[in-house]
Amino acid sequence: MNIIDKYIIKKYLGTFVFTMAIFSVVAVIFDISERLDDFLKRHAPLEKIVFEYYAGFVPFYLNMLSPLINFVAVIFFTAKMANQTEIVPILSGGMSFRRLLRPYFISASIICFTTYLFTLFIIPRTNKLYNGFYNVYIKPDAGGNKVSTHMQISPGTFVYIDNFDNERKVGYNFIIEEFEGQELKQKLIAQRITWDSTQTKWKIHDYSIRTIDGLKETMTKGTEKDTTLDMRPVDFEVRNNIYTAMTTSELNERIRKEEIRGTGLMVDLKLEKYKRFVSPLSAYILTLMGVALSSKKVRGGIGLSLGIGIALSFTYILLIQFATMFSLKGGLPPLIAVFIPNMIFLAVSLYLYFKAPK
Repeated sequence: MNIIDKYIIKKYLGTFVFTMAIFSVVAVIFDISERLDDFLKRHAPLEKIVFEYYAGFVPFYLNMLSPLINFVAVIFFTAKMANQTEIVPILSGGMSFRRLLRPYFISASIICFTTYLFTLFIIPRTNKLYNGFYNVYIKPDAGGNKVSTHMQISPGTFVYIDNFDNERKVGYNFIIEEFEGQELKQKLIAQRITWDSTQTKWKIHDYSIRTIDGLKETMTKGTEKDTTLDMRPVDFEVRNNIYTAMTTSELNERIRKEEIRGTGLMVDLKLEKYKRFVSPLSAYILTLMGVALSSKKVRGGIGLSLGIGIALSFTYILLIQFATMFSLKGGLPPLIAVFIPNMIFLAVSLYLYFKAPK
């Protein structure tokens, strides 16, 4: 690396870190003004506010906004370099535009690798702190009860719960059916089922078991019995923030179980998983777009480039939301939905790259 490379990397990473810090302060200030009533109403301890809520809030939102912060940072300092007539001498001195991109992509690689580390290993753990605080002190009643759950817990074994109370860990109108091929072998019907956290087992109350052996049927009844089933109370949680707090291994395990159960959550799970691996790659695409967009000196300073950059940032967010909704409601495969915004912006970036002054 030569002096110019080190200069650009320093400007890039310095502007990025400074912009992240500014966003952090602004986000926290706005959030405090919005959540202060909730903190006071439910007597949230200051220690938990700092070390649980904001220890999870800041990493989560900065990680989510890092591609856009990266984009704005690239446009800001590159447009400033162009406005101060620093890029023209670099290109006139014999350095090609492609060679100029090298320090930008080195910096983007550092940001991409750091984002991967946070996304895969740190953010899920800080999200557990954030979600735990949020579900107790902000919206404790947001979870609700899951109704009409039908799932397969193992090959040939199907479970139905009419209503599950997340607070008491009790399910009502419980049915479990065991099939051998297409033939029903046993059916258990119970008024309720409760989770015993000390023994990590389920207790079935007021049940009847119908056993079928060819043309012979037997019926047995009981008041209570313990059983081990491949399901946990967490499987019946309906909070929107539950998947963001799962580690990648937990997410993969939940996807594996969902392939058997078929409860309709596969799209949500796969969207969360694919976003973790695809989103950090946007650092390269947005860096290329930012350099191509702002490397030309324009009349009026950096305002025009910065304005276009902010408009494109909102367009990027809009595309992500549209693709997500098409996947959740329209049947678009999650992997394609995650890639669509990046592919569109990659095409725009390449167009701007070939049109950029060299």
